[in-house]
Amino acid sequence: MLKIYICNAFSINMLEGDVKVSFAKVSDPVEWIEEWMPHFDSGKAEMLNAVGHESTAAVMNSILPVDVVMNRITVSLDDESALLVAQYKGPRLEEGVTELPEGAHIEWWTVSVVG
Repeated sequence: MLKIYICNAFSINMLEGDVKVSFAKVSDPVEWIEEWMPHFDSGKAEMLNAVGHESTAAVMNSILPVDVVMNRITVSLDDESALLVAQYKGPRLEEGVTELPEGAHIEWWTVSVVG
């Protein structure tokens, strides 16, 4: 079963061994998740939360059509998993924030092992 991790960062520590990684920018994360919904519903794929900060999870919840919660787990990226990364760009989020501050935005990326 393919595991899709929703997370707020990518780290080289997520990789095991000498692998190649693919990054692809996602223009519409809602549409991307909706395209995957049939796979989640059928049990062919699983979505897991791997967001390290409560405020980031709250902001992601205001954008995405799925429940995002803070869940600090160790992620190992392999050929049966992928990441949907919310790359926050802007001033540091204050505790309790549920919306992006002025001038901030999130870039969405998928990260996967190739080959």
